[in-house]
Amino acid sequence: MEWKDFGDWGGRISEWAEDYHLSVGDRPVRSRVKPGEVLASLPAVPPEQSEDMEKIFEDFETIVMPGITHWQHPRFFAYFNSNAAPASVLAEFLTAALSPQCMLWQTSPAATEMETCMMGWLRQSLGLPDGFSGVIQDSASSATLAAVLTMRERALEWTGNTVGLARNPQLRVYCSSEVHTSVDRAIWVSGIGSDNLVRVPISGAWRGMDPDKLEALIEADLAAGHVPAGVILCVGGTGTGATDPIDVCIAVAEKYGLFVHVDAAWSGSAMICPEYRHYWEGVERADSIVFNPHKWLGVQFDCSAHFLKSPDDLVRTLAIQPEYLKTHGADGIINYSEWSVPLGRRFRALKIWFVLRAYGLEGLRERLRNHINWSGALHDRISSTEGFEIVTPPMWSLFTFRYLRDGVEPDVLNQRLINAINDDGRIYLTQTRVDGDLVIRFQAGQFETTEEDVKMAYDAIVELAEALE
Repeated sequence: MEWKDFGDWGGRISEWAEDYHLSVGDRPVRSRVKPGEVLASLPAVPPEQSEDMEKIFEDFETIVMPGITHWQHPRFFAYFNSNAAPASVLAEFLTAALSPQCMLWQTSPAATEMETCMMGWLRQSLGLPDGFSGVIQDSASSATLAAVLTMRERALEWTGNTVGLARNPQLRVYCSSEVHTSVDRAIWVSGIGSDNLVRVPISGAWRGMDPDKLEALIEADLAAGHVPAGVILCVGGTGTGATDPIDVCIAVAEKYGLFVHVDAAWSGSAMICPEYRHYWEGVERADSIVFNPHKWLGVQFDCSAHFLKSPDDLVRTLAIQPEYLKTHGADGIINYSEWSVPLGRRFRALKIWFVLRAYGLEGLRERLRNHINWSGALHDRISSTEGFEIVTPPMWSLFTFRYLRDGVEPDVLNQRLINAINDDGRIYLTQTRVDGDLVIRFQAGQFETTEEDVKMAYDAIVELAEALE
């Protein structure tokens, strides 16, 4: 393919994308292919000669599309949505066309300086104070890893990267059982080790960390000769929306001089609405905060906003400056590759700029509030329907429930129900476990979801539950 043909195909694919998004609600949400089906449709060897774009696009339709689970479906109520607002898609189109490598200021000044500005816009949108600086990471997993590496280095007085962990005392990091598994991976990759990730018991309706238990565990580790390094707090956990009492947990961490990272990957977007900020009261005292605009704000994946109280600590942990990465003759610049694990960086700030300008904060707030209100109404209907039981109450737009029937083991029954729902195709849900019990999880967050879509979820759930043998 040549650039002289690009305009025709670009226009054709844009029209395809518009039609796809306007009609995706007519498709089954989850892909119905069997394992290995797509692979069997693909040639085992690469082509020796060029092929016509017409044939390539035809194969995209017949091979790829049947194997796609539609994350942009308005009744995708399963995982936290990976959204794609139209303005964000256009920004990604431009980014793909430019294809800049934004590792240094000099390799893309506009990307660097827009990133600084967009992180400032997001900070203000969430009501965070001026003391925070920010960087765009690819995902919350990377932000959490960067935070864990920083808490490790700070606890070891900046010797972990040089002498390694074997010659240093045993570190301890604290979190609840409700945190995302990316925390476990960060502990593995950092070399701290899963045996040193201390799970603090939870309590209360928010299923949050018990601060008294946190302090007791820190004291026990100190008595055993360990070195407490940091605390990872959760706001809006993936399973049930679990949220730690941020203010009191940070007070405990401050008492012992521990680094605090707050993972609000999903629910952080809701903090553009002032009425939800009580869920993370005290967050301004954290050292590190992450949330994903690529979830609830409509920004294209991947785009994770990582805020830092002391970016110098992060840079001290991650920066490497060989001669070929130095920018001479320019003072006061930021090289964001020194703020993240990968050297290479995409121009992610552009899609934030497009989305915030195209919808405005008030337009985004309206979408989030609708999702939360519609999910709450669904919760009320399910709770009053015979045979159904609410397991965890709504946290923003997320709640869990289960179906009960005399003589049938609840885990078996609910696994059968979730399978029936997802095979049916009208909606897509996931299961999780709460205190060992299998439950069904609902959350609304797709950018184009309507109230009617949420109402349809009730119809599908109840109809398929009643149809179970």
